[in-house]
Amino acid sequence: MTTTATPAADATGALRHRPGLRGLRVLGQGPLFTAAVAVLAALVLIAVLAPVLAPYDPEALDLSASLAGTTGDHLLGTDQSGRDILSRLLHGARTGLLGPLLVVGVSTLLGTLLSVVAAWRGGWADAVLSRSMDLAFAIPGLLLAILLVAVVGSGMTAPVIAMAVAYTPYVGRLVRGIARQEKARPYIEAYRVQGWSGWTICLRHLLPNVAPTVFAQSAMNFGYALMDLAALSFLGFGVQPPTADWGAMINEGQSALQQGAMLPALAPSACIVLAVVAFGIVGEGLADRIAKRER
Repeated sequence: MTTTATPAADATGALRHRPGLRGLRVLGQGPLFTAAVAVLAALVLIAVLAPVLAPYDPEALDLSASLAGTTGDHLLGTDQSGRDILSRLLHGARTGLLGPLLVVGVSTLLGTLLSVVAAWRGGWADAVLSRSMDLAFAIPGLLLAILLVAVVGSGMTAPVIAMAVAYTPYVGRLVRGIARQEKARPYIEAYRVQGWSGWTICLRHLLPNVAPTVFAQSAMNFGYALMDLAALSFLGFGVQPPTADWGAMINEGQSALQQGAMLPALAPSACIVLAVVAFGIVGEGLADRIAKRER
């Protein structure tokens, strides 16, 4: 007796071979990937526990201890104003991670939703989104941030909004391409034949298959956003002193370099490099794993 597969069975079978959220594992990627994950986990813990871990108030001034070297009281020394560098680094992890988190969260949400809707609807909606993305690519994110700072004022708000707008088309272009590929797969048509609504198919099946790639890209975008926001703080457009921020600390540490003190600028620079590299390794590792599953 010959059994004919139903559309539901075909759709389920197709889904089992797609790299949905359950198929995304971060383990087994090698020691470098594991080390990068450990670094990011440590940074998150430091940001959360900074008030407990910091030995001093990060904004407390002590001009008598200006540019003091590494001692038992100040493990990384002090800056020009006598503030403990270690305490400022620990608290700087908060602003250093919060800003990129907001940028990546907003840009990923907007880029994913707009692109999935446009790819599913097709026609004029897809064309409008594509042209809008091309236009957004022509506007440098840093320039947009500087313009917003001129209108809103310096701080974290304007740079975060500007960077979120600038990163949205990058996410949107990636998601649009994957969503169009998914839309053309047989399981989508099988669900349509069964009478499933477009919103149900997108939410329950298309989005879970797009999510792993978006997650991997978001990890890399986090590192880029961290670097961009630190650059804006360094230029004086982002977080303002005396608030502890890695980018602003590098700016403040420039004058210390002329006096032979390296740590006020070197320590926050090392933190930024370490975080950006770790996010890049994690993002690349997740992307490689997804690509292998696709093959």
